[in-house]
Amino acid sequence: MTLDNGKSVIHQKILKRSAIILYLAFLVISLAAGIIKFPLLGMTKSVWLLLITALFLIVILIPVILKYQYIYFSDEGDLLIFRYFSTGIVEGKKNSVEIEKKSFSGFTVDKSFLGLIQSVTLYQRMKEGVAKYPPIHLSNLKPREREKIINILTSYAPRVKGKKRS
Repeated sequence: MTLDNGKSVIHQKILKRSAIILYLAFLVISLAAGIIKFPLLGMTKSVWLLLITALFLIVILIPVILKYQYIYFSDEGDLLIFRYFSTGIVEGKKNSVEIEKKSFSGFTVDKSFLGLIQSVTLYQRMKEGVAKYPPIHLSNLKPREREKIINILTSYAPRVKGKKRS
């Protein structure tokens, strides 16, 4: 199975850029040009500025707070492949994790911030012991996509006393 959330990352970029354009347009039209006359709908210029600024900050900061990442996942062939990077205000470093299925040692799923931030930490058996990879945040995936990845990882995790380790 191959999974790629590139479309949702593109939608987020479009939303962020649209929010920036609309916010700047509001500032220019209302403050600099004075085209909008206040009070508007019974609210003063200060109230409108606070509301629009709060909405703008929510749109811009949600991906940062929830640690959204672009994720490419594939389990085709002999490797489990994760490619990912942060999609916040500034895009993060591009990372890649490739683990041979036979050396895959398991994984843990971590949830924080009321379950809104979800991540998976991968483990790989090596000659020196077990290697732990940095967490890969799955918050930007749809619930069924997250579930598919976890089910696939569970199917490759080694059995311990009749149970799959995850």
